[in-house]
Amino acid sequence: MIGRLNHVAIAVPDLAAATATYRDTLGAKVSAPQDEPDHGVTVVFVELPNTKIELLHPLGEGSPIAAFLERNPAGGIHHLCYEVADILAARDQLEAEGARVLGDGEPKIGAHGKPVLFLHPKDFLGSLIELEQV
Repeated sequence: MIGRLNHVAIAVPDLAAATATYRDTLGAKVSAPQDEPDHGVTVVFVELPNTKIELLHPLGEGSPIAAFLERNPAGGIHHLCYEVADILAARDQLEAEGARVLGDGEPKIGAHGKPVLFLHPKDFLGSLIELEQV
């Protein structure tokens, strides 16, 4: 069902500093910050030859990243994103197997302009999983 790893998301308390670390210290190509109000985050993508790193920073009141950073003030890995060919078929199969889809179960448009869903970390070894349709 899952395809390649699309990105690893890291919640950061200071987006500009995190971006500079990847760009200036590690020499990576980074995107401009992009606000994603539907998800309550501002994102920067770090382009790597085989995948991406997504730097996440809270956007607005009630951002899920703000709550994460309260528990992890230095930041840390927030989720893993895997690609799927058909997000609705993947959702239906996962739910039939007992996995919990977060939210209302309907895909939202993610930072790449494609449908995404999140899966409950308690069902996936303590890791929040994002599925993105390719």
